[in-house]
Amino acid sequence: MNGTELTRLPVHEIARGHVALVPEGRRLFGQQSVQDNLILGGLHLRRDQAKLAQLLESVYELFPALAGYRDRPAAALSGGEQQMVAIGRMMMSDPALMLLDEPSLGLAPLAIEAVGQALGQLREQGRSLLLVEQRVDLALDVCDRLYVLSGGAVVRENRCGDVDPAGRALIDAYLG
Repeated sequence: MNGTELTRLPVHEIARGHVALVPEGRRLFGQQSVQDNLILGGLHLRRDQAKLAQLLESVYELFPALAGYRDRPAAALSGGEQQMVAIGRMMMSDPALMLLDEPSLGLAPLAIEAVGQALGQLREQGRSLLLVEQRVDLALDVCDRLYVLSGGAVVRENRCGDVDPAGRALIDAYLG
């Protein structure tokens, strides 16, 4: 990643600005506040309070709804709001590559739209995103390239702008 061989680094070193993950299911600390969950994402930056404050502000700019929930336990939030916290926690490590595993899973349509818009904004800011997602519409809106996997093998690869409007070829590749 950017000239650094990651396979030889311990996990805690990889997480320090190289790669961060939003896991499937979010895995938040439910009894901790929104703010505490976010700060945990930037734990390695705890000695750089200015950087930590800047990253925290960028999360609240991307997800303004979270600003009003700073002190609320993460478990008290809706699924969409929890996903925003999970994405914000990922942002707090200021990674070069952001990995997201099924970010729309279990979310209401409005929450999916909000998460998709946020991912689009991150992309516009020049962030590198690797998205594992079954919702083709979300993937097409957010990504530059699309890969369809079947049985662990890539069965289709496209630039998102080259996908037919109905997505018929993708559906066929996905369903077999």
